[in-house]
Amino acid sequence: MERLVTSSLKLGIIAGGQLGKMLIQEASKWDIITYVLDNDEDCPAGKIASCFIKGNHLDFDSVYQFGKKVDVLTFEIENVNIEALKKLKSEGHRIVPDPEILELIQDKGLQKEFYKTNGIPTSPFTLCESETAIVQGIEKGDIHFPFVQKLRKGGYDGRGVAVINNRDDLKKMLPGPSVIEEKVEIIKEIAVIAARNRKGEIKCYPVVEMLFDPNANLVNKLICPSSIAVEQSEKATNFAGEIIELLNMEGLLAVEFFIDSKGGVIVNEIAPRPHNSGHHTIESIITSQFEQHLRAILNLPLGSTKLKLPSVMINILGADGYNGPVIYEGLTESMSIDGVKIHLYGKKITKPYRKMGHVTVLSSSLACALKKAEKVKQLIKVKSWKES
Repeated sequence: MERLVTSSLKLGIIAGGQLGKMLIQEASKWDIITYVLDNDEDCPAGKIASCFIKGNHLDFDSVYQFGKKVDVLTFEIENVNIEALKKLKSEGHRIVPDPEILELIQDKGLQKEFYKTNGIPTSPFTLCESETAIVQGIEKGDIHFPFVQKLRKGGYDGRGVAVINNRDDLKKMLPGPSVIEEKVEIIKEIAVIAARNRKGEIKCYPVVEMLFDPNANLVNKLICPSSIAVEQSEKATNFAGEIIELLNMEGLLAVEFFIDSKGGVIVNEIAPRPHNSGHHTIESIITSQFEQHLRAILNLPLGSTKLKLPSVMINILGADGYNGPVIYEGLTESMSIDGVKIHLYGKKITKPYRKMGHVTVLSSSLACALKKAEKVKQLIKVKSWKES
């Protein structure tokens, strides 16, 4: 186990969004020097980092030069220049999670093949190089309606996904190499965050249940603990631990699952970083996901994942029809409700469905937390002086 040297350790974070900001807030408790690479000088993490460096996370030179300045390099997004990370690794720089793991996860096709090879349950799939190949697959009878098209690279937060129910929907197909999945009849969507350090210690957080905004395809409510059966919860937790072990990964891995109509637990996607499905851990779990990520990448003992109180997390999203300098409504009224914890990310410009913050509602009972969360959801509105 390594020794944490707080006075000189330089932690580099590629991309400076809200995940980077919350990671820095935890790192500051240990007096860790933090560097952030981002193209936006007004990014949330850049304002509180020890050192902000302007640069593009997809540009080889920006990532390579940034990585040489720090002792440990991590990231808050998957879409990073892999070749730069590999060169840094070859020169002895510490990058966690490992670039090869990131490369696999960046490509949804490689992800699906990894699950198939290792016997991890996932929805049946076909890999297609183009829209033409998809149509040919339909004509040959290899692809059947309805199906879900996912671009192999670049998609996030609901982007890069098209649901094709019939021939009329073919016009919605996206250009580019894709994963074609059989459309699963989904009863619930859940997630488990697993952590692993270099020593091989693994800890998983309690299963959470996710409810999505139907327009933006973003999580708008997260419930912990989930209401699924104990057997399903155990399966999901075991699969999450198995995947992070198979990857031999150091860091945090968020695993999203579907519960299908037959009660089966199947893997949807994974993310090798702190995740929206773990924001509630800041208040409701003994060790937050951000502290756990630091513990894992620094090879420190992992912290307890015991639940302190039931919680409901809701995302604060930019209201439809507003685009410009942000104005928040309902914050004061929400703060008057017992157990409400508000996090604003510091984004100055709002856009429809942009993640502007989140609220975690804690209570002694889940029913009470859900009731309070619904009230907060009605109170808080994200608007702008300018309507789009």
